[in-house]
Amino acid sequence: MTNIHPTAIISPKATLDEGVRVGPYSLVGDYAHIGRGTEIGPHVQIDKWTTIGEDCRIFFGATIGNPSKDLKYKGERSYVKIGDRNTLREYVSISRSTFEEGATIVGDNNLLMNWVNLAHDTVVGNRTIMANFVSLAGHVEIEDDVRLGAHAALHQYVRVGKMAMAGGFSKIVQDIPPFALSAGQPARVRSLNRIGIHTSQINPLSQLSPETLALLKRAFRILFRSGIPLRHAVTKVREEIAANPEVEYLLRFIESSKRGIGFSHPHRSLVG
Repeated sequence: MTNIHPTAIISPKATLDEGVRVGPYSLVGDYAHIGRGTEIGPHVQIDKWTTIGEDCRIFFGATIGNPSKDLKYKGERSYVKIGDRNTLREYVSISRSTFEEGATIVGDNNLLMNWVNLAHDTVVGNRTIMANFVSLAGHVEIEDDVRLGAHAALHQYVRVGKMAMAGGFSKIVQDIPPFALSAGQPARVRSLNRIGIHTSQINPLSQLSPETLALLKRAFRILFRSGIPLRHAVTKVREEIAANPEVEYLLRFIESSKRGIGFSHPHRSLVG
C-alpha cells in the first residue's frame, strides 16, 4: 500500500504504484507517475507529466519536472522520465523538455547529490555520480558510469563519454571522451581515467578486460600526448593498435564531436 502524509497534495490525475511513500508537504502534479517502492521526502515537488521509476529515493526540497527555463518554451506537453533505483538528494532540480512530446531523461542507478541541476533536454545514462552543485545546461548528454566533481558546470550540447570523470569546479565547454580524466577551467583531458574505470568494474555491465585497458592506455598516449593533430592521431591509433570495440568506441566519439575535444598540452586545444 502507498503511505502518503496527510499534508501532502496528490493530484487525482497522478498514479502511484504499490509501496510509494510521500512525505509532509510534498506535491505530486497531474499525470505524474511514481513507480513501486519509491520514497519521496518532505517538501518535494513532482510536477506534471513526470515519470519516476521503482525504488527511487528523493530527498527534501527536490523539484522534478519543473517547466523548461528555455525562453522558447510556451507550456507544451513535455516530460521528465527517470528510471529505477535513483537517489536524488536535497534540492535537486530537473526541468522537462522545451519541445512538445520531448523528454529530459535520467537512466537507472544514478546518484545526484545536493543542488544538482539538470536543465531541459538533458540525457543521463546509468550508474553516474554527480557531486554537489553540478549544473548541466540544456541538451547535455552524459553516458554510463560518468563521475562529475562538485560545482562542475557543463555548457549546452556538451557530451561526456562513458566512464569519464571531470574534476570539481571544472568548466566544461567541449566534449569529454569516454574513459578520460578531465579537469580545469576550461576542462582539458589529463589522462586515462584509471581510478574511475577501476571503481566501475564492480558492475558486470562496466567491466573491461586487462587487454582492453592496455589498448586504451596506448590509444590515449597517441591521441593526447603525441603532439599530432587529433584527426591524424585517430588514424594513427587505427593503424597501430589492434581492433578493439572500446577503442573504436572512443575513436568514433571523437570523430562525431561537434564541440571539439580539449587537451591539456599547452600548445593544443583542437577541435576534432
